[in-house]
Order: sequence, then C-alpha cells, then structure tokens
Amino acid sequence: MKQFQYVRPAEAEAAVNALVKDPGARFVAGGTNLLDLMKRGVEAPDRLVDINRLPLKEIRKEKQEFHIGALALNSAVAEHRDIREGLPLLSQALLAGASAQLRNMATVGGNLLQRTRCPYFYDTAMPCNKRVPGSGCGALKGFNRMHAIFGASEHCIAVNPSDMNVALAALDATVHLSGPKGRRSIPVQDFHRLPGDHPEQDTVIEKNELITGVSIPRSPLKHVHYLKVRDRNSYAFALVSVAAALDLDGKLIRGARLAMGGVAHKPWRLTEAENFLIGKEISASSFQEASNLAMRGARAYEHNEFKLRLAPRSIVHALSIASGLVKA
Repeated sequence: MKQFQYVRPAEAEAAVNALVKDPGARFVAGGTNLLDLMKRGVEAPDRLVDINRLPLKEIRKEKQEFHIGALALNSAVAEHRDIREGLPLLSQALLAGASAQLRNMATVGGNLLQRTRCPYFYDTAMPCNKRVPGSGCGALKGFNRMHAIFGASEHCIAVNPSDMNVALAALDATVHLSGPKGRRSIPVQDFHRLPGDHPEQDTVIEKNELITGVSIPRSPLKHVHYLKVRDRNSYAFALVSVAAALDLDGKLIRGARLAMGGVAHKPWRLTEAENFLIGKEISASSFQEASNLAMRGARAYEHNEFKLRLAPRSIVHALSIASGLVKA
C-alpha cells in the first residue's frame, strides 16, 4: 500500500478545504470499501481526510420526511425504531447487506459511494475502463455472470453493489452535498450514473463535494419487501435484488414503488411497472405482467443470461410477499 498522510478535521468546511488543497486526497469514514481498494492498489490517495468527527450522525423523523446523516452507521439506521416503523424497506435492505461487523463500520455516505465489485475492476493486471479509462473492459468478453443486463455500454457492464441504494431509489430519497460552490441536493435516482463513455464516473458528485446526508419522504407505502437473491445467504453480493413497496386498500393497489439491484451500473427504477400496478388488484397475473414490462430493454451477456429469467421471477416474488399474496 502506498504511504499517505492523514488528517482529521472537526468541521465540514475544513474537510472540504483539505480536498481542495490536495487533489490527491480522499475522504474516509468507515473505510470498508476504500481501504480494500487501497490494499489492492486500485486506489492510491496521497492523503486521507477522516471525517468521523463531523456532526453528521443524526437520524431524525420530521413532519414530512426522515433525515439521515452521512456518517450514520448502517447498523444504527437499520435498527433505529423510527426507520424500522416508518421506512421498513430501508431497514430490510441494510440488514441484507454485508455482515454485522461491516454494518457496524459502514456509513450511509460511504454506502452511496460504494464502488463496483467487478473482479476486473479489482484486478490491476486486467483491463478496466472504470479503473484506467481507455484500457478496455475485461468483463465484456470475460466471465460476466454478475454483470449488468440494463443500461450497460461497450465501455463497462459492471453493476452497483449496494443494497441500501436500491431501497433509496424506490423510496425517492434525496442526497445532500456540500462543497466549495455551496450546498445542493440531488434525487438519488439522478445521483448514480450509467457508464456511457465515462464508466470511471460512478456518480454526479463533484471532486471536492462531501455528502452530508440523505432525506426520504414519509410514505403510505407500508407493504414492503426487500428480496436479495445471491449464491449464499451471507457475505455475498446480489445476483438480483428487488425493493418492492405498495400502498394497499384491501386488495387494490393505490401506489407502488419498485427498484432492482445487481442489474445495472446504478439502482434500476421500474417506473413503467409501477404505473401499471396502480389501480390493479393484487394477483399473480398482475405481478407477472408488471415483471414483463420491467424487463423491456434487458440484454444479457455470455454468462449472465440466467438473469433474464431470474429477474422477472424475483420481481413477482417480491411483490407477492410485499402484498401478502404469499408468505416470506
């Protein structure tokens, strides 16, 4: 690992200024992703700016929304009473991610910025446009079982690995940022990017900006389920995941939110399927039709064709559990 300097500011302005003054600096909080990347030589910052002293750990319920500070731990958010009662989908997604030990270190801000687990990105001997722009994409003709079926490009077919991000996309969350140009807020659906010609850019965050928190509107969609399909029940990233949330009046669907993980470079919101479900009664046939709509535009590669069958079945199953049509 490359040697680096270490600073620990106590104010957000000082933290941002540390990055402005040193282009080779990086923020660090829990370090559950960044330190792995540094050990593998994928990341080599000149300086780490430890932001754990910043007052960004608060979790609070307000009249119209919930606010979660960027330094709130994943475990603290998942287990917080207000989140479990008011945003159960987010709690479920966080508990599905990683191990208890990692959740006790990982932060909300870090989770938003979590980088892909594509093996070609982690292996510095292999070509990867995300790691070294212009070097090529090893996954395109390589082993691509875990890779995207939506929104990929000839430059990258990697997927976003976060469970939390999928739930936040379904819940219409907003990400709050602070930087040299001031503060701004971005809908989480616009925060993460598709790869296009620049897969090295995971998000729209600017270099010297700091995530300060996330806000999530209070919602009547209380019938929820987060389904994570993986090779084993723990310590594995999703082959496919589905965040499903419904507002029900008896058997009538008054509102629906759906997002998928493990299928694209960003959390994949299923707006067309959501719109179809509104006004329908809960039924296997309605859920199947919604899943068919959700799969429009999907494209598989040599080793992940199974996702074209797994994804719609997962959507149907998540909706069936969320609606109470079947038991979990």
